[in-house]
Amino acid sequence: MEKEIKIIEDIRSELLNSVNDLTDKECNKELEEGRWTIMQVLDHLYLMERSLTKTIQLTLEKGEEQQVESKPIHYAVNRSTKVDAPPFVVPSEEKQTLQQMKEKLEASRKDLLQFLGTTSKEALQKKAYPHPIFGQIRLDEWVPFIGYHEKRHLEQIEELKSKL
Repeated sequence: MEKEIKIIEDIRSELLNSVNDLTDKECNKELEEGRWTIMQVLDHLYLMERSLTKTIQLTLEKGEEQQVESKPIHYAVNRSTKVDAPPFVVPSEEKQTLQQMKEKLEASRKDLLQFLGTTSKEALQKKAYPHPIFGQIRLDEWVPFIGYHEKRHLEQIEELKSKL
């Protein structure tokens, strides 16, 4: 899982570098009516990683083994296809500090990495969980998907920053 972990860690670094110089006020500012703030995008990414970590763990534990072809998950960065976030990963409207959010993101990543340290890529390749666009995705591919999903939203953050 080294390659997959490098992908998610490199993208997370990019994400954090992108918001590092922003103030809490800038992060929480509504820049377009009906669109998420930068903080809400970050909260969505935290909720998504936390949810996917639990889902991967549960599917590995209780899911049935199945043969699933590799999917082009790197296309998740393509923002031309809009995907509505499922309710459980819709961010809070509550104002947060960037420091609080960084701590949440650090905690969700720590949980994911701890879990990955206790399993093998081979075990993850034998089970799958459905994605609304890609269909069944093998559990080992959900890991880099987390990174590609963050990269997709990094572009969104850059767009929002340009409106500050």
